[in-house]
Amino acid sequence: MFFLLRDACEADIPAITGIYGDSVLNGVASYEITPPSETEMAQRFAAIVDQRYPYIAAVDADGDLLGYAYASAFRTRPAYRWMVEDSIYLAPEARGQGIGKVLMSELIDRCTALGFRQMVAVIGGASPASIALHLKAGFVEVGLMQGTGYKHGRWLDTMFMQRSLGEGMTTDPDPSVYPGTLSAR
Repeated sequence: MFFLLRDACEADIPAITGIYGDSVLNGVASYEITPPSETEMAQRFAAIVDQRYPYIAAVDADGDLLGYAYASAFRTRPAYRWMVEDSIYLAPEARGQGIGKVLMSELIDRCTALGFRQMVAVIGGASPASIALHLKAGFVEVGLMQGTGYKHGRWLDTMFMQRSLGEGMTTDPDPSVYPGTLSAR
């Protein structure tokens, strides 16, 4: 399947909302039960890109959105500003085509270039496919929380995975340079 990556933009919000809505209704990656509106998704998008976190779109030859990935704050306390949480969502027809792997690689590269030192994955439903994707991208399992959510008539576990970015924790970061300049919200 042909696709290319580009920065996501506001014009992608309807398609992002559709892809995420499908995941909410049919999957376990998100623990939301009701899909958010386009207005809500636009607010979430703005909150991420306004803080200069990467938000990437994968599109087909016609420009239709196949999937997207973004990094965001894991937690908002200031000492966490060197760590990001990754999120990747794919349209149903795009799953199993290698798009998630390419989005993950690009997201890691962009977060590293921005100066982040750690990336964490919070994998709802402890999805074997998502765990495998993260393992291939250099993540390690750091914890399994059992029975963290109840959705689709069953209890769900949450897997935490982590990988270092750039120099990781081998050197001190510069607090005067992004992401050191991110403040608590």
